[in-house]
Order: sequence, then structure tokens, then C-alpha cells
Amino acid sequence: MTNAPATAVAVLVVELIPAGAFGFAPEGMAQAVDQWPRYVRLMVPALLVMPYVALAAAQHILRWEWFALYLGLPVAMAWLLEQAAVADPEQRGNWRDALILLVLGLSVDLRWFDSAWPAGQRGLGNLLLVDAGLYGFLGIRRLTGTGFDFRLKWIDWKTGLRELLFFAPAVLVLGWVSGFIHPHANLPGVGKAALRWAGIFVFVAVPEELFFRAWVQNFLERRVGRWAALIIASALFGLSHFNKRNPAGQHFNWQYVLLATIAGIFYGRAWRENRRLPASTITHTWVDWLWSYWF
Repeated sequence: MTNAPATAVAVLVVELIPAGAFGFAPEGMAQAVDQWPRYVRLMVPALLVMPYVALAAAQHILRWEWFALYLGLPVAMAWLLEQAAVADPEQRGNWRDALILLVLGLSVDLRWFDSAWPAGQRGLGNLLLVDAGLYGFLGIRRLTGTGFDFRLKWIDWKTGLRELLFFAPAVLVLGWVSGFIHPHANLPGVGKAALRWAGIFVFVAVPEELFFRAWVQNFLERRVGRWAALIIASALFGLSHFNKRNPAGQHFNWQYVLLATIAGIFYGRAWRENRRLPASTITHTWVDWLWSYWF
């Protein structure tokens, strides 16, 4: 157990490599995957089991059922998305896409896999699922229009901060009226504040924006149009927060769902303006960061 923190840091670095590769060289990664032999393309994601093995073994919690899950799930996702690419070349959304999104969404929201990971390190499990999803949807499915390109541009900051300013009055008024938010003074140190901002960006905003904007809203737009897709994706985003800020999970937190749905509209607007995921991720990160300190 003495090496547990070092192992967790090493696992984090390893898990950030695939996400970083797709985030900073999306076209190059997709082209590279496309050139591999088929069996290699399908079996490479099995390597995603290694972060779980390393961390679980270091803390003596390795279990074979979780090993089988993290070995097989990324491979199954790649296989299904390879089939989806053939069956749905127009990328309007196939039942295989929906099945994968359903499994990923529910597993994170209902914390199906949390017990596989050491206490306080659930984010590493979610990041592993992000890697599996990126490989499947961007490397195998070659899904277009996601905007998963983190070579940041000025327009990302401009759009992201603009939507933050648009969202702030709505959340403040509704939050106060509903009694959900309670402003309080909390001025953190610069280093702590920056570290928290970065943590929210990596472990919360990027995974959620990737799922709800780059995948869900992206597919919905091709089926029901821009505005309907924005509303539906935002409603789903809101519903995914029904058990948040409620550790016991004993009731439906309708206030959080309402505010998260409204937030989702502004995140979705930020993403769709230039189809840039960094823009909505910036809005999302600032909202959660400000919320964590002052509400």
C-alpha cells in the first residue's frame, strides 16, 4: 500500500495518453488506426485493462470479474462500432451506437463499476471508459463532427466564457427561488484553485461533454435537427444528475435536474456553434468550479 499514490499517478498518466493522442492529433490517430490489420484494431483496446490491473494489484483489490470486464468491454465496443460503421455509413446513429452509449451512461451515472476502484479514485475508472469510447467512436467508427480537438483556439475561450455569462443570471435566479443554492464566501489559494479547476476539467467536464455533446447531441442532430437535439441532450444531461448532491440516493433531486438541464442548453450551444468540444468544456468547467467554491 505504500506505493499506492505513486501507482495512481502513473495510472493517470497512462490513461491520459490515449485521450491526449485523440485530443491533439485526432486526424492522425484515426488514420493510424485505420491502417492496422483488422484483428489488431479490434484487440488493441484490450490493453485498457492494464491500468485497472496495475492499480488494483498495488492495493490488493484485484478481482477477476473486473479484469474480465475491463478486458472485454473495450473490445466489444470496438467490434460493435466496426459493425455500425458498415451498417450506418451516413452516421445517423445505429442501435449499436445507442447500446454503447446506454451502457457507458448508466455505468457512470449509477456507479456500476465504482467498487472496482480504490476509494477516492473512481475518476480513473471513468477516464478508462473515456479512452475506450474515444478509440471506438473516433478510431473505429470514425464519427465526424465531434469537435474533440483540444488544440485550443481563442474562439473556444470566447464562446465558452460567453455562454457562462449568459447562463449565470438564469442559474442564480432559479437557484435562489428554488432554495437550491446558498451563496457563501470561500476564497481558496491560487494553487489550490488552479488544481481544482484542472481536476474538474479532466475528470468531470471533458467526459461529460464528450458523452452528451460530441456523441449524444451529435447523433441526435442527424435524426431530429439542431434544436430538438439540443433540448433532448440537455434533458438527458439534467436527468443524469438526479442522484447528485444526494449521497444516500434516496430521492429524485429535481432542483439539481432542472438547473443541470438549463446548464446543458448553454453547454450545447457552446459546442454546436463551431462544433468545438473545448468551448463547452470551458463553460462546464467554470460553472462547476465557481459552484464548488461559492454555492
